[in-house]
Amino acid sequence: MESNDLIEPNNEPAKLPTGLNVLTILTLVWCAYELYSTVSNFFKGEKALKELIDAREKMGPEVPGWAKNMVGPDMEAMLGKAIENKVPMVVIGLVAVSLCIYGALEMRKLKKQGYLLWLVGEILPIISAIIFIGGVFFKTFAAFFLIFPAIFIVLYTVQRKHLRH
Repeated sequence: MESNDLIEPNNEPAKLPTGLNVLTILTLVWCAYELYSTVSNFFKGEKALKELIDAREKMGPEVPGWAKNMVGPDMEAMLGKAIENKVPMVVIGLVAVSLCIYGALEMRKLKKQGYLLWLVGEILPIISAIIFIGGVFFKTFAAFFLIFPAIFIVLYTVQRKHLRH
């Protein structure tokens, strides 16, 4: 970080707003999880599919319908497409995580470009899922997790006013 990155016009250091501080810390923690998840899915995708099929076969009639849907044919199709396209998905996933990390670090320096880099990194995996997995993604409970990027996009957009250069 350059010495003048966080200097106010009155020569006092600019203070990182609490909201932006919390969001960037949460982003960095989530990026660590996403990095692990992306690499793990690349290497263990076939195993996850087998476990899903095994779990579905072991379910008895007493299992509620919503639980059966979590391991149903749509989820199997989604995992199958993810396995078929695992190379481009892991590359896109790693690029997305890198953009989010770098963007968060830049926002900690109050740089506007950090927001745009983070935003691209946040949206890239969603576009990847649409391209490589297709509409079946939206038929599974995995689509529920799109709420988190949506919430963070709103929260970061509100905090954008603190970003300067």
